[in-house]
Amino acid sequence: MTTRKLSLKPSDLFAAALHAVKSHPIITVVWVALALLAIGISVYGGLPPVVTVALLGMVAAGALLLWALWSRRQPAETPIATSTAGRMGVVAVLISGVLTFGIIQLVPYGRAHSNPPVTGEPKWATPETRQLMVDSCFACHSNEVEYPPYASIAPISWEVQHHVEEGRDAVNYSEFATNPGEAENTIEVIEEGSMPPAYFTRFGLHSVAKLSPEQTKQLLEGLRATPGMSEGG
Repeated sequence: MTTRKLSLKPSDLFAAALHAVKSHPIITVVWVALALLAIGISVYGGLPPVVTVALLGMVAAGALLLWALWSRRQPAETPIATSTAGRMGVVAVLISGVLTFGIIQLVPYGRAHSNPPVTGEPKWATPETRQLMVDSCFACHSNEVEYPPYASIAPISWEVQHHVEEGRDAVNYSEFATNPGEAENTIEVIEEGSMPPAYFTRFGLHSVAKLSPEQTKQLLEGLRATPGMSEGG
């Protein structure tokens, strides 16, 4: 019994992908829809789309490789049923997805979860003002970040780390005394509703950061009485 001769050059993998698309249009549409959904979620959550596209590319390449290796082992004289090839294609994608997920856990980025020392916060008007800021802003704009358990799982860990780095670069209330950054814009972004970001509290996430109108009013009053929290303040 002879097996099919299938080299694993890029052109052959492309041919395998083209064959899979033509043979299984419904499955292809489903996978494309799932891929677009993944990209949409990454954009919504703040993860650069290029990262999601790269991960999807890894899964697709791995699935094609597995499917090609499986096809290569089939008897050359026996035609492969379309349904069988389709099932194997789905299995190949799932296996490749699991392998890709395992591989990216080895990436160290997003696992340090470091909190540099606090060098000096603003002179908050009241303890309540500080607590409201802790609840709504310190998750990204301080050196007192409390990382949730899922912050150690890639690619979510990458997203969390990116948000923390971005937030600290804009303004770090734990280093206000030495580097106030964009602290003078604090009142403005809260009034606009752009902070905290909508995705941060939507679907019940970080519920403590979703301030009520009364809490927001109280916070704004406290910030107006806190030096450095507004232009000219």
